[in-house]
Amino acid sequence: MAERTATIGSRVGLHARPAAIFAEAAGQAGLEVTIAKPGEPAEDAMDASSILSLMSLGAEYGQQVILRADGPGADQALDHLVTVLETDHDAE
Repeated sequence: MAERTATIGSRVGLHARPAAIFAEAAGQAGLEVTIAKPGEPAEDAMDASSILSLMSLGAEYGQQVILRADGPGADQALDHLVTVLETDHDAE
C-alpha cells in the first residue's frame, strides 16, 4: 500500500472549494484513496473522493494528513493528490 503525507495548503483548510477540487481528483485516480489525520488508526481513514468525508475530517491550513492507496499507479496518483492538497486553491 502506498502512503503519502501532505500538508493542507488552502488558507481556509479542507472546506468547500478545496474539498470539492480534491474529491474530484481523488475520484479520477481510479483507485480507492483514503485520507486520515496522523495518529488515527488506518481503519478510521475516510474515503478521499467523498466531499462530505473530507469536510467532516476538519483538516485546517498547515495541518498534515495521510493519504493511502493500493493498486497499479498508486504512487503516481498519490503524488498528484499531494500536489492538489498542498496548493492554495483560495489564493487570489
